[in-house]
Amino acid sequence: MLSATGGSYRMIPRGLSSAFAARLRAEHGPNEVAQEAEVPLWRLLFEQFRSPVILLLIGAAIVSGVLQEVVDAIAILSIVIINGLVGFFQERRAGKAIAALRSMTAPRARVERDGRAELIAASGVVPGDLLLLEAGDVVAADATLVEASALLTNEAALTGESQPVAKSTSQAKADAALAERTASVFMGTAVASGAGRAVVVATGMKTELGKVAHLLSTAVDEDTPLQKRLAAVSKVLLWGCLGVVVLVVLLGLLRGRPWLEVVLSGVSLAVAAVPEGLPAIVIIALAIGVQRMAARNVLVRRLPAVETLGCATLICTDKTGTLTTGAMEVRELWGADEHRLLDTGAACCDAELSPDGTGGVGDPTELAILRAAAERGIQRPDIERDRPREKLEPFDSERKRMAIVRSDGLRYVKGAVEVMLPRCARGTEGAEAQNKLMAERGLRVLAVAIGRGAEDVDLELLGLIGIADPPRPEAITAIAAAREAGITTIMITGDHRATAEAIAKEMGLVKAGEVVAERVHARATPADKLEIVRAWKAKGGVVAMTGDGVNDAPALREAHIGIAMGQGGTEVAREASDMILADDNFASIVAAIREGRGIFENIRKSLVYLLVGNAAELAVMLGAAAFGLPLPLLPLHLLWINLVTDGLPALALVMEPVEQDAMRHPPRDPKEPLLGAPEWRFIAAVGAIETAVTLGVFAWALGARDETEARTLAFSVLVFTELFRSFAARSPGRLFWEVGAFTNLRLVLVVALSALLQIGLHQVEITRRLFELSVLPWQDGLLALGLGLISVSLIELAKLIRRRASRSSLPGTP
Repeated sequence: MLSATGGSYRMIPRGLSSAFAARLRAEHGPNEVAQEAEVPLWRLLFEQFRSPVILLLIGAAIVSGVLQEVVDAIAILSIVIINGLVGFFQERRAGKAIAALRSMTAPRARVERDGRAELIAASGVVPGDLLLLEAGDVVAADATLVEASALLTNEAALTGESQPVAKSTSQAKADAALAERTASVFMGTAVASGAGRAVVVATGMKTELGKVAHLLSTAVDEDTPLQKRLAAVSKVLLWGCLGVVVLVVLLGLLRGRPWLEVVLSGVSLAVAAVPEGLPAIVIIALAIGVQRMAARNVLVRRLPAVETLGCATLICTDKTGTLTTGAMEVRELWGADEHRLLDTGAACCDAELSPDGTGGVGDPTELAILRAAAERGIQRPDIERDRPREKLEPFDSERKRMAIVRSDGLRYVKGAVEVMLPRCARGTEGAEAQNKLMAERGLRVLAVAIGRGAEDVDLELLGLIGIADPPRPEAITAIAAAREAGITTIMITGDHRATAEAIAKEMGLVKAGEVVAERVHARATPADKLEIVRAWKAKGGVVAMTGDGVNDAPALREAHIGIAMGQGGTEVAREASDMILADDNFASIVAAIREGRGIFENIRKSLVYLLVGNAAELAVMLGAAAFGLPLPLLPLHLLWINLVTDGLPALALVMEPVEQDAMRHPPRDPKEPLLGAPEWRFIAAVGAIETAVTLGVFAWALGARDETEARTLAFSVLVFTELFRSFAARSPGRLFWEVGAFTNLRLVLVVALSALLQIGLHQVEITRRLFELSVLPWQDGLLALGLGLISVSLIELAKLIRRRASRSSLPGTP
């Protein structure tokens, strides 16, 4: 039993009694990871309708209903509802990370109670319990070993340590890193091999797994840069609409018109300023980004993260499996006879290599030796057939070596260099210096020796084998591409510092003159990772964080973009992430960043395109009111323009291919607005051109025709103007024939379809009556097409002038 004295436990041979365990359970509570309180579904749904642009659209729908424009109201509310439902289902993932973390804990545990072994629910384990551990068990609580027999535990999910950890009863230093506490086992980790007995020292939220759960609950989900920028634009539109209402009301009252008529007219004009298609366009743009990123092996779990990845300024990445292949490999051999060295190493292995040589069962280090031996024609089945084993002395953390005696009478030994060299009588010259050099290059070094007899004495050292997880070649290229794009890459790993730094230098992550400690963080704990992410966020960076283990989950959730590993990652990491990397490859992240940058630019192009049209519509209506003219456009005309002749081309614009130079410039400043001063100037200038053309033709037509015919012509001119302008909107700098019509065939088809629909409105009697239009004669049709080309022609001419001015300003240009 164990008795409690002053909060510590004194060992008594038979573990706890059931009665004492019951009292401890009452004192400490169940051995469970606390579950995060879930957000009620009604509140989650309500949150989707709080953004300014959504409130603006709801207001527009209400006004449309008051004005008895039922079609308008239904169309706008449909957009609002679809947008809200998409956001609702995306956000329901909140809280699932801790639920997944809870599922990692062992459902059952074997303990010694009342002098006998019992299988109990893991939630019933208490401090002081004696855990009985065997291969395949999931450790039920944090515990200190009192017995260990060839015990190896897999702690990768918790500590980031890429290899199984050898356990012993030897206590580490009090300040040792989690991965170096060889006498401790931790809740949620798995016993890879061997057996042991351990005294429980912490349960529930006091375990290392519980501490991660607490950190996870403190991590903050923030609005993405795109969400913040859209909110800022929405506020501008909101105040602009209110200003329009006030201005129109004042003008109407000054002219002596009835106040109710004046107010309704002002609000209907404000509705014209709202880009109803904006929420749908943003969602579709992000959905397209999801498809494109999926083709790059990045699976998106949260839509806004698509664009956020595009403005990442920093990538915090794990090492094993992301920057490296995730498979150990013999990278260096040192010895006089390399064939004999590998033959002896393979003869001292207990792992089994798969027939194709790509996988296998057993220790990854031994599998690497067997692969290297197989490449030289040395096959383990041949060794077992010709020299069957007679005795196995397995590796353990006390001996730090392994030995196999075979039928040829020889003793094959491999182990840590510092343990092996004193046992070798021959072949050691230069070995110590070589071991130091190999260790500095981040290699795990094993000494291989051969001898005779029952003990590891008087051995002959055959050489050293340097093993490491090699870098992915494509990741080296991707790190260089990220650097060129102004993105900083930082390695955060649970591995040893020497290994991490060697890999970082080999991959070009650290260049000459750069401080290694700023780019490489080794032996990082979950709290360390969380603090690193928070520190960079506090500096104004947009942080992408990769990870695969439980220890990564808090930082994944805190980062602007959490990217979990899809192949080797835990469910906890995946639930805490925004994206999942299907191939666990760093190069896929950089490729996805390029797609994210393209998505942002396409959203900005589409928004500018929409707002130019809305500004023109608003100015046309406001100008007519100011000059005392009849309404040039009816409310249904405005909705048609916004949703069809504006909305459809805008949707095609968000499908534009990514610009070729997307990764040749630094990331956008997170504080940079979605629409800056150049965009607003462009909106005002082009909006003024389209207003002048539309109002001019309307005023001219009123002099010779009735009001309906004049309105029909003005309506058609404005529609064709905006349709043709979409070709100029594809690129802010390149001329539309340079971009290439067939690189976005959808836009060509959409413009053609919208033009045909517009012509059909005038020619089909039902739609003509619905829209209160007249038949458009072919002469007026040609006039509308010609006037519609003015805006796009001026935009393209301005691009050409700017390009020539830019070239003439270059040094040496004549």
